[in-house]
Amino acid sequence: MLNLGILISGRGSNMESILKSIKKKKIPINPAVVISNKSDAKGLIIAKKLGVSIEVIESKNFKGNRTEYDKKIISTLVKYGVTPKNGLVCLAGFMRIISPEFVKKYKNKIINMHPALLPSFPGLDSQKQALDYGAKYSGCTVHFVDSGMDTGPVIIQAVVEIKENDTEKSLSKKILKEEHRIYPEAVNLFARKKIKVSGRKTHIS
Repeated sequence: MLNLGILISGRGSNMESILKSIKKKKIPINPAVVISNKSDAKGLIIAKKLGVSIEVIESKNFKGNRTEYDKKIISTLVKYGVTPKNGLVCLAGFMRIISPEFVKKYKNKIINMHPALLPSFPGLDSQKQALDYGAKYSGCTVHFVDSGMDTGPVIIQAVVEIKENDTEKSLSKKILKEEHRIYPEAVNLFARKKIKVSGRKTHIS
């Protein structure tokens, strides 16, 4: 069985939806560890309650040295059996850009959730971007992480209609509901070896 490592910075609501799906035996993967770059992340308490090992590796101690920080993350993942051969890494509100070395080592083994329909509105404040552009639809995307900014191959997307009266807050809430639905689905597809990556495209069997 594959081992799962989840990286968080805050509450980790997507982390919670994944872990609860695993607990209900909907996903055949072992939740090995949750790692946070902040000691006060509320998600650590949630992970602990759900019986998952937690680790804190504070990024502030590395003074902007991304490569050294990621080396520490990788060694911790490996300690829990989340290896490039036998692991999956999920970013769940992890507010850091990971280094090219990390991406290369875990090629097509790191997935992320983005609150927009990529390739539209990458980066921060995606919901605000969608509203500012007058988009009629937005949504969320689970994608593999590559060395670009939200540019990796798309695994699953969910569409949300933007209403005239939507605000950044209301749109975020609608999108988050879909995030909680499709992120566990993507992890399940990966765990069951249903995803094949070919260039920029994924093929789901």
